[in-house]
Amino acid sequence: MFWEETIETMPLPDLQALQFERLKTTVARAANAPFYKKVFAKSGLEPAAIKSLDDIRRIPFTTKEDLRESWPYGLLAVAKEELVRMHSSSGTTGRSTVIFHTAADLDAWTDILTRSMFMTGMRKADVFQNMMTYGLFTGGLGFHYGAERLGALTIPVGAGNSRRQIQLMRDFDTTVIHIIPSYALHLTEVFEELEVEPRRDTRLRIAFLGAEPHSEKTRQRIEEFYGLKAFNSYGLSEMNGPGVGFECQCQAGLHVWEDNFLMEIVDPDTLEPVADGMEGELVMTTLRRAGMPILRYRTKDLTRIIAGPCACGRTHRRIERITGRTDDMLIIKGVNIFPVQIEKKLMEIDGVGTNFQIILERKGYNDHMIVRVEVAREFFSGDLKQLELLRKHITEELRSDILITPRVDLLEPNTLPKTEGKAVRVIDNRTD
Repeated sequence: MFWEETIETMPLPDLQALQFERLKTTVARAANAPFYKKVFAKSGLEPAAIKSLDDIRRIPFTTKEDLRESWPYGLLAVAKEELVRMHSSSGTTGRSTVIFHTAADLDAWTDILTRSMFMTGMRKADVFQNMMTYGLFTGGLGFHYGAERLGALTIPVGAGNSRRQIQLMRDFDTTVIHIIPSYALHLTEVFEELEVEPRRDTRLRIAFLGAEPHSEKTRQRIEEFYGLKAFNSYGLSEMNGPGVGFECQCQAGLHVWEDNFLMEIVDPDTLEPVADGMEGELVMTTLRRAGMPILRYRTKDLTRIIAGPCACGRTHRRIERITGRTDDMLIIKGVNIFPVQIEKKLMEIDGVGTNFQIILERKGYNDHMIVRVEVAREFFSGDLKQLELLRKHITEELRSDILITPRVDLLEPNTLPKTEGKAVRVIDNRTD
C-alpha cells in the first residue's frame, strides 16, 4: 500500500520519537566513517552522548567541501562490498561530490518517491514519461524506480528531442510527466509549431517539476497550457536526490519526509536556529541511509518552515519553495554550475586573459549562458581563423566541464569593466 497512513499522519510526539531512535542509529553508523571518526574525535563527542533530538546541535555541520575533501570513500560507513550504486553532483573545481547507496538505501529512497507520487494522485493505471537525464544525475533514476514500484507503465525517454517527447505522449497516452520547469515552458512552443494542443490531444494530468527553482507564476503557466496539475519536488543528491520534499494535492508547501530526514533551519550567518516561519538555510540529516549517512548537511538552500497543519492531514512539516541560496551556485537547465568552475577552466587555456564575465539570459522559455572572456591581443590581428579556433576550443572545454554549451564571446584585453572590489562575474538578466 502506497498510502502509509500510520507514518504520514503520525502525531508529532510519535514522529519525533521515531526520529530520535533513527538519529541515534544514524550517528552510531556515521562513527564508522573515516571522516566522522575525525569529526567526533576533534569535538570530543561520543555517539552515546546523543540523548535527545536537540543534541543534534552538538554535532558539527557537514559541508560540500567536506564531501569533496573526503573523496572518494571517506564518508563510507560500511564496507565497499555492501554498496550497489553511486551518484554524483556537480563540483566547483572539477571534483564532484559522490554519494553511495546500499540496496537497503535505494529501497528506502524508492519508498519515499513512491509515497510522494501517490500523494499527488498518481496511480498504477497511469503512464509515466520520465523526461529527466539519467546516469550520475539522481533525478532520472530516482523517479524511475518510484514509478515502477507504484506499478505505472514507465517510459524512460530521458531529456531532449522535443518532437519525439510529444509523439510519445500522444502514441502511448502519457498521463504523468517528470520535467524541468524551463523545458516544460520551452516545449509549449514546440506544441504550437506542431499545432498540437495538449489539453485536447494528450491525456496529461500530472507534472512533477524539479531540478531547478521556479516561481508560482511559472507553475501556473505550465498548468494552464497543459491542462494538468504541476507539483513541486525538492531534493539534493547528498540527501539521496528527489523526494526529500514534495507537494501534496493542496499545493501549499512541500512536505519533508521527516521519518527519513531531520531538518533544521538556521541563520546562515550565525548558524543558530531560527523560529518556525522565519527564513534561513536548510540543514539536513539522513535518518535511513546506512551506506553513507550525512549529519547536519548545509544545503545552502534558503527556505522557511510553514507553520500549522496541512489540510491534507499529513503531519510531516512543510517548507516553502526554495527562495535562493547562500552561495553563488547557478542553475541552468537543471545543471548546477559555479562561476569558479568556469574560471578554473578558462585559466587552463593558453591565450586567455584574467578577466571574464558570465551573462545569463532567457530567450522565450530557454535559459542561455554567454561567457565573455578577454584573450591576448594578437588573436585580433592578421588571420582571424585563429580567433575562431580559440573560441571553439574554449566552448568545447567549458561544455565538457559544465555539461551545457555556452555562447563564448572573445574580447580584446581591457574590454570588460574592472572594479576595485570583488569582480562582478555574473550578470543574471533572466526574468520569470
